[in-house]
Amino acid sequence: MYLKHQPTGDLVEVLDITSLIDPYRAKLAGRFHAGEELQDPANFTKAELIFPSGEPLPRCWVDPAYRG
Repeated sequence: MYLKHQPTGDLVEVLDITSLIDPYRAKLAGRFHAGEELQDPANFTKAELIFPSGEPLPRCWVDPAYRG
């Protein structure tokens, strides 16, 4: 799955989907998807990530107090 890194506008390949959907984790493992070479994995803050369409992440993925 790819998300957009708001500060840079680059795509981030999510390497750990479990961390993405866990509202108790503020960071996740991913890798920038830019250029021709495979980038090194890094930790990304969920607050800086959005869907490529510009939509924010679902609240149930980022807010542990959310009761849907």
